[in-house]
Amino acid sequence: MQKPNALVFGYGNPSRGDDALGPLALEQLASLDFADVELLGDFQLQIEHALDLENRTLVLFVDANASCAAPFEFCRLQPARDRSYTTHAMSPEAVLQVYRELNDREPPPCFLLGIRGERFELGEPLSETAAANLVAAMEFLESLCSRLELEYWRNCLPNNGPTR
Repeated sequence: MQKPNALVFGYGNPSRGDDALGPLALEQLASLDFADVELLGDFQLQIEHALDLENRTLVLFVDANASCAAPFEFCRLQPARDRSYTTHAMSPEAVLQVYRELNDREPPPCFLLGIRGERFELGEPLSETAAANLVAAMEFLESLCSRLELEYWRNCLPNNGPTR
């Protein structure tokens, strides 16, 4: 059986307040019908997730972010070996770097949707601000999943190109 062309990977800890934004976005996306999109979630990115990028045409990582502009930021990712490279919790850029090294080729086009959160303490509920940011992010996320075209996603980048 062939994998769907696109992957949306939401990650975060649902027990840590606004860190639940990635998993919540996946949960809401699952209720919609996007035939060529696979949804994958986890608490954090790990080296094994490089294998999930195989045979994809587009990949979107979705995560909570305490420092991005509200309600969300969207950027293109590039492979990079950073400090997370040898830890259990990796950055998306480090996952792309692992893919590059394993396969001796560039990963598929990957993007990050960072949804602004403000409270990340263990046991905290989702904040009202984060919930509102999630509503805005979901509208954007649905538009991306309905147009699985690299050029469309590039055109959604502010100024056609922040890269991380």
